[in-house]
Parts: sequence; C-alpha cells; structure tokens
Amino acid sequence: MTEFQPSAHTMTIALGVDYGQAYLLDDYDETDIPERLGQDDEGQPLGVISVMEGTALLTIGTHYGKVRFDVQVTPFEPDPDLDAYEDIVEIGFTSATGSVSLHEWGDEEIYALPPLPSGPGQYRLRYHVHGLDESHCDYYEEQAPDRYLLQIWPSGDSAARVVKSASRRHRRWMRAD
Repeated sequence: MTEFQPSAHTMTIALGVDYGQAYLLDDYDETDIPERLGQDDEGQPLGVISVMEGTALLTIGTHYGKVRFDVQVTPFEPDPDLDAYEDIVEIGFTSATGSVSLHEWGDEEIYALPPLPSGPGQYRLRYHVHGLDESHCDYYEEQAPDRYLLQIWPSGDSAARVVKSASRRHRRWMRAD
C-alpha cells in the first residue's frame, strides 16, 4: 500500500519587471510594502531577497522586461536545484493568511499563488537565480536571459542562509550589504 504524498504546485510566470524587482505579499488588506524593505533584518546579507512583515522583496537582474519566474508551493522541503541555478538563498517568511501572491513592481500584474499548505504560519523561501551576470539591461522585444525559481514550504523559524553563490554580481551584492 502506497502512502499518499501531497504534491507540489508549480506555476511558470512570464514576469514583467520594472526597476529590477518583484514582491511576494501575504494576501491581507493592509499589505503595504514596508519602508525598510531591502535591508536584511537577520544580520546575514543575501543579496537577492529580503523579508519583512509579510513581504519579500525579490531582486531581479533585469532592469526592465520579461523574465521566466517559476514558483513551487509544496507541503515538504524540496531539494534545491543546484545544477540549473547559479545563486540560491533561503530565508524565513511568516504568512498571516496562508495565501500569498506575486506582484510586479507597481502592481502592474498580480499573480495569485496556490494556497500555502499549512495555512497561516511559518514558511521557508528558497530563491534560485540563473543569469544574474548577463541580465543587467533592458529587454523590450525579447525575453531576458535570467530566470528564477521560488520554492515555498512550511518550516519552523531558522536563520537565513546562502546555499550557493556563483555569479560575480551576487557575490558583489552580498559584500555591499
């Protein structure tokens, strides 16, 4: 007899990027991007993500254009994709509602994500980045060379950590924080 294993939900989004940023927001009416967002509040610079008050700032290498952005919401800790991505970081995230959405800068587009598997509570975000060194321009007519994967799963509170940092740009951003 096989034990039922809840599955992961994966979405692929052609994310419109302005000013090299996007946001993961907890879906409650008062959600507003905190003024301090962008400063690592756990004492460890991650370079491409910071979290505060139900909001995660996701730094994108492309300044303006469309990037491939995959989101995986899963009830268990997935393996990081070490071969396909150059930079990978993890950080804790608290959801007050159990529902989150991905927002383009200025709320141009808002993408509802699958419900978080444990409802309100503590989660872990693992942010994968590929092509950061090649993606510092504007891409008006073509898809940008960088791509992203954000994995979300229930997890107790734990320190932020860098899983992998191979791009020059990511290493420079970590030193600058």
